[in-house]
Amino acid sequence: MNDAPAPTRRSPLAAALVAAVCCACGAPPAAETPAPTPVAPAAPAAQTSTPPPDPASIGANELGQVPVLMYHRLTAQPTSVYDRTPDGYRAELERLAAEGYVPVTATEYATGRIDVPAGRHPVVLTFDDGDPTQFALGPDGGPAPGTAIAILLDVAARHPGFRPVASLYVNAAPFGTPDGKGVLPWLRDHDFEVGNHTQQHTNLSAAGDAEVQEAIASGQREIDSAVPGYRVSSLALPFGAVPGNGPLALRGSHNGVTYEHSCVLLVGANPAPSPYADDFDPLNVPRIRSQDASGEEAKYGSTSWLDQLAASPAGRYTSDGVADRISYPAASGGQPAQRFAAKAVAY
Repeated sequence: MNDAPAPTRRSPLAAALVAAVCCACGAPPAAETPAPTPVAPAAPAAQTSTPPPDPASIGANELGQVPVLMYHRLTAQPTSVYDRTPDGYRAELERLAAEGYVPVTATEYATGRIDVPAGRHPVVLTFDDGDPTQFALGPDGGPAPGTAIAILLDVAARHPGFRPVASLYVNAAPFGTPDGKGVLPWLRDHDFEVGNHTQQHTNLSAAGDAEVQEAIASGQREIDSAVPGYRVSSLALPFGAVPGNGPLALRGSHNGVTYEHSCVLLVGANPAPSPYADDFDPLNVPRIRSQDASGEEAKYGSTSWLDQLAASPAGRYTSDGVADRISYPAASGGQPAQRFAAKAVAY
């Protein structure tokens, strides 16, 4: 039942009389329903932004070292210093998140596109050889549980700000597939980097110039066949073996395929320089082996190096939170590369 009062209605004759009286006295006839008064739209709320902290207050050092971690196979029973247990790998990701690291891809690192919040530290997660324990697609079309990428996504989901990105370097038949056509597009579509590891895992130090270019170009062709038009922009050297003609690892061509990389990754065995520092060399980017090993081998591994970076935070890359500024402590002795000098600010 509608409880609103019924509207008052005039008969046609009454309405005509009202109109006539109004016209006789020179006034316009009264409207049946007064027009609504226009209301000005509300002013938008003032936008406020928090200024970035003073670089000195957070120990910003964008000329500091960056850990580029190298992974191969995940297995419950490691048989090599290059193997990592799933539990050990997960624990390392949890540690990185807890200590304020933010993953970036190898190309983001090498090109200086390191946009991480103030006070945080970039880390590069790299995976060689395209092993199925690193990545596979399950029946639901997502990463198979227990693979390295699935574990990374799980850790990132529980640590907001810990970006689930990595750089994966593949050979022929990546991740146990015939041609990579199912898996590589998924990685591309989810912001992972697909990098070149040569098609046949070629030892480039033992190859001539033509063979070096053929090996790298064949790897790029393999990726392009699975992800047409994809820009391959970094190379991980098989065995860490540098070609005799080193610059051919950065750029070259073979049989109509031209390649050009932003960086070339080594195998050993220490943190990498900031891409803004004058000692950064895109042809020789060192990596740290992630491992569960103990004893003598442990000093070359990720746990040892992360301990050292935590113990000497002044030497670690710490973001100032400003994308177009490179802050560093003058007392560190660091020197910016000439091409970044205009953006570098010492404090």
